[in-house]
Amino acid sequence: MRRVPFVPRAGVRWSSVVCVDALAGPFLAAAVLLVAAGGSKLVDPLPLVRALRSARLPAPAGAVRAFAGAEVVLGLVALTTGSRAASAGVALSYAAFTGFVLLARHRGGVLASCGCFGKTDTPPTSTHVVVSTAALAGVAGVVAVRPLGPVPDLLAGSPLGGLALVVATVAVAATAYLVLAVLPLVRA
Repeated sequence: MRRVPFVPRAGVRWSSVVCVDALAGPFLAAAVLLVAAGGSKLVDPLPLVRALRSARLPAPAGAVRAFAGAEVVLGLVALTTGSRAASAGVALSYAAFTGFVLLARHRGGVLASCGCFGKTDTPPTSTHVVVSTAALAGVAGVVAVRPLGPVPDLLAGSPLGGLALVVATVAVAATAYLVLAVLPLVRA
C-alpha cells in the first residue's frame, strides 16, 4: 500500500499542520480529563463544594452538579466535533481551574482537596497550576492555529489508523491525572 503524502488545504502553512498534529494528543487528553473530572463531580460534588467554601466562594451542591454536567458536555462536544467554539470552551475551563487554584492557595483555603476529581485526596498544589496552565496553553494553541475537527477524522488521518494518537492521548491524560492525584500523596 502506497502512502499518499499529506497536503494541507489552501492557505494553511506546513508549520500550522505540524503544530496541530503535535497538539492533538494533549488537546484530546485535556478534553478527556474534563469529561472524567466532571463525571466524578456529578457522582460526588461534596469535595468541590468544600473546596469552594474554603476559598470563601458560594458553593450550592446543585450549582456544582450543574457545573460538572457542563464540564462533561463540553468535553464530549470538544472530542466529537473538535470545533473552535468547543476548543475555546475547554481553554476557558482550564483558565477557570487555574484561577481557582491560585485564588484558593492565596486565601489559604483548600487544604485537603481541590475537588477536581471528586475525591478528597487531590490537594491543590503548584503542580495543579502548571498542569492546568499547560492544558490551557495546548488547547489555546489548537484554537489559535485551527480547529482539529472530529475525532474520527483525526484518527483516519493519523499514522497506524490513529493508534499513535490514541496512545499519545491516553499517555498524556494518565500522566496528568497521576501528577495531580497521586504525586501529592507520594510526596506527603
